[in-house]
Amino acid sequence: MVAGYMATTVVALSVAGAALLAPWLASRGSGLAAGLYHSYHQICHQNPSRCFVLFGHPVAACGRCLGIYIGFLAGCLVYPLARSLFSARVPRPRMFVLLSLPLGLDVLANMLHLWDLGNGFRFSTGVVWGFILPFYFLAGLTDLILRRLAFRRPTT
Repeated sequence: MVAGYMATTVVALSVAGAALLAPWLASRGSGLAAGLYHSYHQICHQNPSRCFVLFGHPVAACGRCLGIYIGFLAGCLVYPLARSLFSARVPRPRMFVLLSLPLGLDVLANMLHLWDLGNGFRFSTGVVWGFILPFYFLAGLTDLILRRLAFRRPTT
C-alpha cells in the first residue's frame, strides 16, 4: 500500500511538474518542449487563451487541467494525514458530488456561454475537484491490493 501511494504521488508530481516544465524548456529552445506539449495535447485542448503563460510560453495544459493535476498532487500529499494508507474506505458520495459541483457548473456555463470567469476560476475549480480524486483512487488501490493479498493467503 505504501508503494502504491508513493508511486501515485510520484506520477502526480511528474504530471503536474512536466506541464510547468514545458514552457521553461520552450524558452530555452529545447526540443523536449515539443514532446511535452504533444503529450499533453492528447488529453487537453491547450487553447492558448485558456493557458497560463510562464517564461513567455503557455503551460502545457489549460488552467482547468493544470488545476486538476495540482489538486491531485495536493490530495496525494494530504492523504496520509487524513487517512491511513491501509484503509480502503472512500469518502461519502455526496462529498464527491459537492466538490465536483463547482467544476461541473463552470464547464456547463462556459459551454452555454453564460459566463467566462477566466483562468483563475477554471484553475480553482480544477484544484478543488483534483484534490478529492486521490481519496477515491488510493482507497480503491488499497482495496485492490488487500483483496489480492487475501486471495493469495493459503488456507489451513
